[in-house]
Amino acid sequence: MNKPLRRISIFCGLLVLALLVRTNWLQYVKAEELSTRKENRRVQIAQYATERGNIIVEGNPITGSAVTDGSDYKFKRTYLDGPLWSPVTGYASQAFGSTQLESLEDGILTGNDDRLFFDRTIGMFTGEKKQGGNVVTTLNSAAQKAAFDALGTKKGAAVALDPRTGAILALVSTPSYDPTSFAGNSKADEKAWVELKDSEDKKLVNRALRETYPPGSTFKVVTAAAALENGVVTDINAPTDTLDPYILPGTKTELINHASGCGKASLNEALRVSCNSVFANMGDKVTRDNMVKTAEKFGFNNDKIDTPVRAFASVYDKTMGKDGNALSSIGQFNTAATPLQMAMVTAAIANDGKLMKPYMVNQLESPGLDVIEKHEPQEMSRPLSADNAKKLQEMMVNVVDKGTGSTAKIRGTVVGGKTGTAQHGEGNKKRPYAWFISYAENPDGSSPVAVAVVIEDSSADREDISGAGLAAPVAKAVMEAVLKSNKG
Repeated sequence: MNKPLRRISIFCGLLVLALLVRTNWLQYVKAEELSTRKENRRVQIAQYATERGNIIVEGNPITGSAVTDGSDYKFKRTYLDGPLWSPVTGYASQAFGSTQLESLEDGILTGNDDRLFFDRTIGMFTGEKKQGGNVVTTLNSAAQKAAFDALGTKKGAAVALDPRTGAILALVSTPSYDPTSFAGNSKADEKAWVELKDSEDKKLVNRALRETYPPGSTFKVVTAAAALENGVVTDINAPTDTLDPYILPGTKTELINHASGCGKASLNEALRVSCNSVFANMGDKVTRDNMVKTAEKFGFNNDKIDTPVRAFASVYDKTMGKDGNALSSIGQFNTAATPLQMAMVTAAIANDGKLMKPYMVNQLESPGLDVIEKHEPQEMSRPLSADNAKKLQEMMVNVVDKGTGSTAKIRGTVVGGKTGTAQHGEGNKKRPYAWFISYAENPDGSSPVAVAVVIEDSSADREDISGAGLAAPVAKAVMEAVLKSNKG
């Protein structure tokens, strides 16, 4: 072979080798990255070529699929009572992606999860179309609807847990949205999305999990737990050494009580009428570091609480001074909590001091309804002893029977609760948040439900905004729904 031909042959060989290297690089090394790129429409077309599996509540699907008109995406997601369930499901949109259960369990719902490989393989031989699996939740439909209806047009959230297991029974955020309205990729879907995204009411925000508020006086149950656990108080009916007026430690600032008879009030009486001074004094005596320890046992300062949707971390400040700790002990200053967090606090007290990890997915199912994965309840922590939990239960029942929480009474049922009205904004000029936490007992003394409700805004006059007046009726409706469904 002459020299020019040899050079051409070597050059062509190098080109072929480069082509082979490039092809193998794309097919094996970069395959996953390329297949998941947003620009790869073939992946999206395949994703929407079959119907998604469903999210299930009490045996019934709250999701579905519909044929998409005028699009190469064959199916789009639909929702039954979308505004009611969107805080649970999130959304799955052809144009705008997915969130919450729709996103976290996408592999099961689309049928692409590795655990469904056998089903897909069998389908290749039988000719059956690829199907998605189901996500079975722990939700109680009656409790969810009771919370949603009771909140109505108010801006707020409600969370109900089963204290014995940590199962989420209700998860409501208002105002809500209908995920069906932007599930496709049409101009109408885009318009609906833009309106929601730019809404002043933040309808897309899940207030139950991903919004934190000053918990106000509902936090006093945490301070009471810390006082009992650290031996600052042993007898809940014994007078404390709290002066009225009470001066915040290290300052000349007088802490205002909105109740009378707070001077030297017992812990039990102070919770019944909600004395700021007693709980600020208890928080100071417990000390900041011990308050932090107790709060963290309840779940505060934990940014990894997954339901499986991740909740925002609730906060108890680790670095504040003595005056800040005293104010934080009554749920003000830098203290902030999600409704889920305050439901967890209540559940731990109702469950004799044992906090169970919250969860909302009971099991995952294959298209053939075989169980792929089943959740087993897990203990998260022990914030307080069983004896001290009983004392706190007695105090919370006293709040409902004879104190500020009387609007949550349920005839023939033992109910414990705590009201809260949390100030916020510069100079506390904004409308306060109305809170209520509560639990109800079975005849055997166990508790099937613990609830936390926050109302962020209301059409009520400022002076009429209170936990008892606005939030407690919502909690009562949820507790009644759970108790009634358990009897059924």
